[in-house]
Amino acid sequence: MAIILVRAASPGLSAADSISHQGTLQCSTLLKTKRPAARRWMPCSLLGLHPWEVGRPSPAVYSSLAVNPAGEAVVSSEQKVYDVVLKQAALLKRQLRTPVLDARPQDMDMPRNGLKEAYDRCGEICEEYAKTFYLGTMLMTEERRRAIWAIYVWCRRTDELVDGPNANYITPTALDRWEKRLEDLFAGRPYDMLDAALSDTISKFPIDIQPFRDMIEGMRSDLRKTRYNNFDELYMYCYYVAGTVGLMSVPVMGIAPESKATTESVYSAALALGIANQLTNILRDVGEDARRGRIYLPQDELAQAGLSDEDIFKGVVTNRWRNFMKRQIKRARMFFEEAERGVTELSQASRWPVWASLLLYRQILDEIEANDYNNFTKRAYVGKGKKLLALPVAYGKSLLLPCSLRNGQT
Repeated sequence: MAIILVRAASPGLSAADSISHQGTLQCSTLLKTKRPAARRWMPCSLLGLHPWEVGRPSPAVYSSLAVNPAGEAVVSSEQKVYDVVLKQAALLKRQLRTPVLDARPQDMDMPRNGLKEAYDRCGEICEEYAKTFYLGTMLMTEERRRAIWAIYVWCRRTDELVDGPNANYITPTALDRWEKRLEDLFAGRPYDMLDAALSDTISKFPIDIQPFRDMIEGMRSDLRKTRYNNFDELYMYCYYVAGTVGLMSVPVMGIAPESKATTESVYSAALALGIANQLTNILRDVGEDARRGRIYLPQDELAQAGLSDEDIFKGVVTNRWRNFMKRQIKRARMFFEEAERGVTELSQASRWPVWASLLLYRQILDEIEANDYNNFTKRAYVGKGKKLLALPVAYGKSLLLPCSLRNGQT
């Protein structure tokens, strides 16, 4: 299920964290020092058929096939992503039948207790930048908790490559080197202690490299693309930069042994939460992104609403803008609803941080509405009081029976 980390602009890495002369990525800041908090970082059931309903087939995605101007059938982004979901689910089921061999990182000269220190540093970073989520991870088993921290840190480091202060120096070649480093990490050849924590995690859980590669592809997209013609393009971007986190995390979070849900449906729900979180980020940060020359909104839907890029850059709230935003918020909430049904299928000890992430991020949409849809000059955020109130609610929801059982399925 998706971690609260999602794509965003953030203060980023220091100059020492950029590409070294040997072509490797150094992250000494994350290893040793603290920095200011970062700014930020198709559900299948929309057809009314939930894939965890036992005895019923997994639903077809609602836009699995489209037609281009030449009249040729093309596969939608949603179908492409769902194919990845199926692959990840199959991998998890296969490796649960055949446990992963313990292949701890061998090529890194780690001091005594080096892995413990590496995981502890990952935990410190998670606590610093995602306090609410970090608190939730404390209910997990130690092994799962540390693994989630390691994934969080890798995602954060990847995100900051294109959104940090050194983003102007990041090139496609630099991202190619980061992907090669990822491949080495999966092969048990970590470059530093934070890599070592993730490499050790990979040796213990059935985690596939594909979502990690896809996240890097999302970073490449940010280097070359500032507009999205339609939601199909935006969906793929949201998958790359946020939906991938859910696919990375499900093998660690675990599925409740009593759950009657299909593995595919749990992965789909994790994907939905990542998509929902990213869409929420996009809607919250319209003004900030516009000041950077970026518009992460479907161009065709803007045109249908009688809006243009110029309207975004002017930043004036009009009835046209309000109506457009209402439709965008409705879509994001649909993804959150899809995710809700899947969270209950996770291992009970893993649910609290995911519920906290879901509830808090969804409240950002409420705050956008409370600001009269002014996301040009007002930043929607959830206050500390509301965050504290959400924690016991999230904990209570984490105790619920899986949705597949509460629906009376046996």
